[in-house]
Amino acid sequence: MIYFIGAGPGDVDLITVKGRRLLEAADVVIYAGSLVWDEHLKFCKSGFKKYNSASMTLEEVISIMVSEQNQSSDKTIVRLHTGDPSIYGAIREQMDELDKHHMKYCVIPGVSSFTASAAAIKKEFTLPNVSQTVIITRMEGRTPVPPEEDLEKLAAHKCSMAIFLSVQDIENVVAKLTKGYGRDDVPVAVVYKATWPEEKIIMGRLNNIAEKVKAEGIGNFSQILVGDFIEGEYDRSLLYHPQFTHGFRKGVK
Repeated sequence: MIYFIGAGPGDVDLITVKGRRLLEAADVVIYAGSLVWDEHLKFCKSGFKKYNSASMTLEEVISIMVSEQNQSSDKTIVRLHTGDPSIYGAIREQMDELDKHHMKYCVIPGVSSFTASAAAIKKEFTLPNVSQTVIITRMEGRTPVPPEEDLEKLAAHKCSMAIFLSVQDIENVVAKLTKGYGRDDVPVAVVYKATWPEEKIIMGRLNNIAEKVKAEGIGNFSQILVGDFIEGEYDRSLLYHPQFTHGFRKGVK
């Protein structure tokens, strides 16, 4: 069986229990070496085969999976991705190719860097009367985005945002967000390598975050979190309010 496993954002203990168990049992591991901390491989059994996919093409990755699985159907093959593989993991194209070869596979979710970044700054994306929506997106670059998903248009919703793969273009990100939100004082947090030993947090607002990021020399491996959930007033949750009745508790009138 082939398993696509989310390794989590960095810290090796943020992989799921199921993911760790499968990694420990793996005969073959193909890992995204440019993104996944190789400390994960220390949990693998003796004699396992490893492949670093950082310099590989899709065709090369699939060739290894198919070859290894054809050698023995009992082999456990792990494709180890950073964060959660369903977000910018490029796993759909891998699964489609495996379907052509009639290979069985399973996806094991993981902790995404956007939730790890919110944890790092000790904030909650969804606050009553502030935002009940989180937009996960990226700035267009060599990989385009659909026109209707332009960053300025998304920011116009004025909800919480988590922006991947874009810190290298922070000035353009800020320009689009400022137009979309309609103000330049929106709180921003840039989290570099959330949960890694070298994690770094930069707090600011749209009117100063680009300068702060450049001063720190950060150009990759970062989440840009944007929105009023980062600071400011919010309403108390009804779920735990003493006057709120729900299926498990009668409120006090």
